[in-house]
Amino acid sequence: MDKHSDILIIGGGFFGLYIGLYLSGHFRQVTICEKEADAMQRASYVNQARVHQGYHYPRSILTALRSKENFPKFVHDFNACIDRSFTKLYAIPHTFSKVSATQFQLFMSRIKAPIAPAPAALKKLFDAELIEDVFLVEEFAFDSAKLKKLMLNKIAEAKNISLKLNAKVTTVNPLQSGALKATIQTPDGEHSVLSHHVFNCTYSQLNFVPHNAGLPIIPLKHELTEMALVEVPDSIKSIGITVMCGPFFSIMPFPPRNLHTLSHVRYTPHHYWHDNPEHYMDAHAYFDSIPKQTNYSYMIRDAQRYVPLLKECAYVDSLWEVKTVLPLSEVDDSRPILFRKDAGLKNFHSLMGGKIDNVYDVTDEITIMLSGENDKG
Repeated sequence: MDKHSDILIIGGGFFGLYIGLYLSGHFRQVTICEKEADAMQRASYVNQARVHQGYHYPRSILTALRSKENFPKFVHDFNACIDRSFTKLYAIPHTFSKVSATQFQLFMSRIKAPIAPAPAALKKLFDAELIEDVFLVEEFAFDSAKLKKLMLNKIAEAKNISLKLNAKVTTVNPLQSGALKATIQTPDGEHSVLSHHVFNCTYSQLNFVPHNAGLPIIPLKHELTEMALVEVPDSIKSIGITVMCGPFFSIMPFPPRNLHTLSHVRYTPHHYWHDNPEHYMDAHAYFDSIPKQTNYSYMIRDAQRYVPLLKECAYVDSLWEVKTVLPLSEVDDSRPILFRKDAGLKNFHSLMGGKIDNVYDVTDEITIMLSGENDKG
């Protein structure tokens, strides 16, 4: 028998769970389907766990401003999951950077992001011949394990949300009644859910259901990415470092493992491919099929030129995932939200955010959409 739900959300990452909670305040029944055995296991976990405040985007004023605005709200809403225990430094190199130290400082002052010259003792961590200047900023990390626990507790407390794990939505089709019928594969067979709205929150799988349903493909760029997990020297365990803005690197605390992640603009992406109307490839199936060989030796060799102490790092292992971006973001490294209302099918909506705090921008768009429907009603 077909089950009925006002809202069906495809994807049990942070965005899917958060949007499910948001919509549970507007509809009687919300169903969330996650194809993995647990929630928040892929991109919600495999990332640098950075709570942005704009410092990363000196070439995109809109992304920087949205980060600055969303930062205090995210930190407040998820206070128990925030790691404030480290000092965060941003360094600007003399060469190859796309912004100068003066430009970086001026930009952050204009968006009112807290910034100050780094103390002399911390500046000594960097090779002065390669680094123009170093700044002390306010940037935190989030603990994705704690965040998952918090979100699942909220889901359990909401009496009108059903979270289905090991439930892979394969296609969505319209019915004459106006409802949408989603076909779902589970370990015990195939099922279906009828709903008024379907929200596709699957990040790197955003085109999976549309492809199967014969709907338009959204042009996306996918990267096979690696973040190395390392033990840093004791003297910098309470420090996070980003060297930018160009082909540089970032080393940040990763709270779930009590380690640091090392990512490098040049070596974290191993290779990439595009989704377009003429070509679609299941990103997760491809991810599962290919061998993965670490680039850590290249990452650390370059990073220690700028911060010599990093040569004492000990490699533990690597986090691998598919990173997905809008192709136009390549120009200025921006991270806008994607919100496609009626994405080829009435009441089938595709959405994606490039940063965790983008979720507030998504719910703003959903609010506008729902307000329009109420006005028509």
